[in-house]
Amino acid sequence: MTVPKPAPTFVVGAFPRRRLLVLAASVLAGFLLTVVWSAEFVDQTIGDNVADALLGHHAKGTPIAGTTAGIAFALASGVAGTFTACNIAVFGALAPMVGRRSKRDRVVQALKPLGWLSVGMVSVSATYGAVVGLVGTHMPQFQTTKTMDGWTPRLTQAMIVFGIIGVTLICLGLSALGIVPDPLARLSAKHPNAPMVVMGALIGGFLIGRPFALFRQMFRDAAESHNPLYGAAAFSLQSLGNIVILSVLFLAVVLLAGNRLQGWLAAKPGRASGMVAAALLTAGVFTVLYWNVRILGSRDLIWYPRAPWT
Repeated sequence: MTVPKPAPTFVVGAFPRRRLLVLAASVLAGFLLTVVWSAEFVDQTIGDNVADALLGHHAKGTPIAGTTAGIAFALASGVAGTFTACNIAVFGALAPMVGRRSKRDRVVQALKPLGWLSVGMVSVSATYGAVVGLVGTHMPQFQTTKTMDGWTPRLTQAMIVFGIIGVTLICLGLSALGIVPDPLARLSAKHPNAPMVVMGALIGGFLIGRPFALFRQMFRDAAESHNPLYGAAAFSLQSLGNIVILSVLFLAVVLLAGNRLQGWLAAKPGRASGMVAAALLTAGVFTVLYWNVRILGSRDLIWYPRAPWT
């Protein structure tokens, strides 16, 4: 049996026969995640405890004293914010790129997309961090004063940014199913690593809308420093920290199950595109519904189902 080479784009080849089933299941999964998702549990129970363990002190209760402490805080808080839907979608899309080679070759092959993913992330996060260092506390993401209708500039920015990211993920997922044309087809033909750079840019874009409390603490420190280089470094490390744990898990899968995974995918060519599409669509639907529709529900503008613990 001939195993196809890993595709450079999210449109990985043959499409699954039951495309509508994959689409419906992914939309349902994304919706159900918004119903049961607890920001308090993810941000506080998981995020805060991870950051506290990495830093060796209470992250929220300790001021960031100096550049070195700020850099350490940025990396630790980035690791603490690992488990986002966008990150999970990225590594679901990465799985079909693993080839049937020796363990050493598979690791080298896996490091390449991770490297291009980091290029996209750092390009966005470093630029935004530098802007924060220059503009300071006058940016909308720093503003928490409510308007007459109860909205804040920070929340409005988050809804816009995550809405754009979510719609982008949905479009990529639909193209992976062959339902819409691949928006990255021409770019990928000229630059095969472009899809990973684009996905990295989406992860970096999370910082432009992120309301995570530890990130806001780092954001304030960078803004008050008025140092664009420090802002760029801190924001870059925050983004890189987001993918550290999942990168290690991905490399472990490559080492332990790379040949078996690629063999399973090659047995039915539609499996790879189905896996990619499901990951992207679930993350995209979750992002749009959670950051736009559920927020409207929390403001009693519409009704939206929520589990009691949320």
